Amino acid sequence: MISFANWAAGLLGTRLAFFVAGFGLAAWAPLVPLAKERLAVDDRMLGLLLLCLGMGSVLAMLLTSVSNARYGSKPIIFVGGLGLTLILPWLAIAGTPLALGATLFAFGVSLGAIDVAMNIYAIELERATGRPLMSGFHAHYSIGEFTGSAAVTVFLSLQLGPLSSTLVCSTFMMIAIVSAWPRLTATSVRQRGPVFVLPHRSVVLIAALAAITFLVEGAMLDWSALLLVGQDLLVEAHGGLGCMLFAIAMTAGRLGGDAVVERIGDRATLMLGTLPIMIGFLAVVAAPVAVIAMAGFLLIGLGISNVVPVLCRRAGKQKVMPVGVAIAVITTAGYAGILMGPASIGLVAHMTGLPFAFGMLGALMCIVTLSARMVMADPR
Repeated sequence: MISFANWAAGLLGTRLAFFVAGFGLAAWAPLVPLAKERLAVDDRMLGLLLLCLGMGSVLAMLLTSVSNARYGSKPIIFVGGLGLTLILPWLAIAGTPLALGATLFAFGVSLGAIDVAMNIYAIELERATGRPLMSGFHAHYSIGEFTGSAAVTVFLSLQLGPLSSTLVCSTFMMIAIVSAWPRLTATSVRQRGPVFVLPHRSVVLIAALAAITFLVEGAMLDWSALLLVGQDLLVEAHGGLGCMLFAIAMTAGRLGGDAVVERIGDRATLMLGTLPIMIGFLAVVAAPVAVIAMAGFLLIGLGISNVVPVLCRRAGKQKVMPVGVAIAVITTAGYAGILMGPASIGLVAHMTGLPFAFGMLGALMCIVTLSARMVMADPR
């Protein structure tokens, strides 16, 4: 066990790291339409440019486990957060598709590096304190996402301009990551053992469940408004309300998730999400009025909120492969789920309709939560 002072410092530093990662990613989202207009590119070219961010992230996620084994998590968190801070303003002014693609790739590298390193560090802090902390850390990532998107949106609405808006956000991020640096001292254990190993089947299972969960979260962002508008439940101007309620409920669930885990354990916490997820998706798909659908999005957010934190914690507890490699595999799979989500849901919706596609998402999430027994079993 570590001292209270070191525990408090490490807790705050890790929260700041998660916040910066979520803030930086979400601050880019309101800039996407402006970038498309500035570069005069079509949807196909924009999709290819956005893929550069994903490619950079995946590459960094795969390499971070190697760097973490040699240098520890702390410097990678700082360098990744610093990269997000310095690169964000360049996303607002990149003047050619090539320049934006390269900038997005570098931004993705920074994002992937801090994502893996901060989750490894969070697991180390949980081990050192003997307390569940992962849900609270992921809640701060969600808070960062909301704050980053809202900040840039407000600044742009005040006619501050893309560059000025991102410079203000970068200053805020710089203060946060510099403040986190001296506090990331409670645990800095370097990994021992092989750097590269084939993922064990138990880790592959966790990674697959994480990919499904991220796919569902991404679908909520990309398709919930279209479902609500297509079902004549809301007008287009209010279509984003369902996604907003989902995000709020997920954040609230994560803020209280550590207390729930401490009381009932990981397995029960994972299975506890099944009922609200089932009821929530049924309400969203079959709702005759908007208020029922809104309640459904709240239930889905609550049910799904602690799935990824529990999966990450389980990856940290397994002994069949290095923790850094396991976390890299899981985060990469999760990111793959986000990248594949919009296209796969669109394909299913084209063939069967969007309500059926959302029903399929509900069935997949119930499979995830009901897999708790397999996830918690000791691998052999």
